[in-house]
Amino acid sequence: MTAGYDIPSPPFLVAASLSGAADADWARDAAPHVDAAILGGIALDSASRAAARDLVARDRSEFLPADPLAWIDRQFDRIAASPLTPGVNVRSATVGPVREAAAVCAERGAVCEVNAHCRQPELRAVGCGETLLRDTDRLAEYVAAAAETGATTSVKVRAEVDAGDLVAVADAVAAAGADWLHVDAMDSEAVVDDLTADRSTGETERPRDDLTVIANNGVRGRETVAEYAAYGADAVSVGRPSERPAALSRVADAVGAWREGTLLADGSTATPEAPP
Repeated sequence: MTAGYDIPSPPFLVAASLSGAADADWARDAAPHVDAAILGGIALDSASRAAARDLVARDRSEFLPADPLAWIDRQFDRIAASPLTPGVNVRSATVGPVREAAAVCAERGAVCEVNAHCRQPELRAVGCGETLLRDTDRLAEYVAAAAETGATTSVKVRAEVDAGDLVAVADAVAAAGADWLHVDAMDSEAVVDDLTADRSTGETERPRDDLTVIANNGVRGRETVAEYAAYGADAVSVGRPSERPAALSRVADAVGAWREGTLLADGSTATPEAPP
């Protein structure tokens, strides 16, 4: 192993991947505030890379290095001295490249995050992103391939997907070896409660009981951190606010209060949050 990182213990704060923006420079900027940073997303195989090129053609930012695995390795090199746990969010229409990317992560002690989240039609058309929420067998295959390398394995998912049952997805990916479930709650924040409610006391165990649930979407400060904490989340993440130091610092302060046990359980009297 050329570099190793400590996987943070709950509660913690993650800078979430941003298409075409979340690289080593971005992670270094976020490092004073966050416990982990997920680079990417990065398209791995020919089908996902073709979809990414189509996204670029309609003015979306995407990472399209000639060699995605080498890119991941170089990015990890560039943040090796940063005080955070890195990871990378990966997209692929086939399982083999996911295994290869996870092996790079395992060598580095980093997190490999399987993308079952992106909703762009170009990615869905080739079987990537949220399409995997309707094909839990294939998603579980991806997760198992990543987990078998020894990498800490995260799965990024999205709420409010037709025919997608996130509780069933959580059970499937946990059984396949996932460590983290990174949930974009959209406008359904209570889905976090569905995923964490009635965690086992030892009598009846479910596969998802040991998943670290990371809540994403709308996290801007004490009030929203408290809301997700009350729903049972183990951690929170921020996407676009990770590019704004003031917003990121505000969230980091809230997570610090959560660790200290001073975060209000329901956020009812929390200071109103500044606009994003």
